[in-house]
Amino acid sequence: MTTLKISNQDWEVLKIKLARKYNHLTAEDLAYNEGQEEELIERLAKRLRRNTAYIVFTLSKQLVDLDSNTL
Repeated sequence: MTTLKISNQDWEVLKIKLARKYNHLTAEDLAYNEGQEEELIERLAKRLRRNTAYIVFTLSKQLVDLDSNTL
């Protein structure tokens, strides 16, 4: 269980950055509604062939500085 919380507003920015970095992700892969962090993390981990800790780290790091242009 993760403690990562992503608002829908933050997700709109984060989704664009993820799509830019991982251009093979589909809109379905990036579908998210507030409160569904676990499902998102599991789905991204599977699609990116990474463990959930990597996904949580990547998302957490980016949430700290949403205005930055890097991921």
